Amino acid sequence: MGRVLVVDDDEVIRQLIAVNLQLEGFEVLTAVDGQDCLDRVRDIAPDVITLDVMMPRLDGWVTAVKLRDDPLTRDIKVVMITARAQEHDIRRGHEIGVDAYVTKPFDPAELIRTVRELAGAGPMV
Repeated sequence: MGRVLVVDDDEVIRQLIAVNLQLEGFEVLTAVDGQDCLDRVRDIAPDVITLDVMMPRLDGWVTAVKLRDDPLTRDIKVVMITARAQEHDIRRGHEIGVDAYVTKPFDPAELIRTVRELAGAGPMV
């Protein structure tokens, strides 16, 4: 199905996303913040990264920029998942080059649809 790296500092949300994607057949790995993501992303080689914005050490904005600036990670699909739903936040995400923007609280089915699309897995049956 594809490999997804779930990046969120909140363990409950991280596990919620991971379990929902695993039930859909994705291989899921997790990271606790942006720095953890960047430290591991090359070894993991995910098809899609779900990325929280508000995290310690390295937030989602900076992480997304660093992913896009690196030739080895720039083509990985990125889904921002955040409570920050203001228009300027969404615009910032698009300017950075994220592929999708999902606001919390999110519908797990919507998130799964988005990840499936980005991973090239086709629509849910």
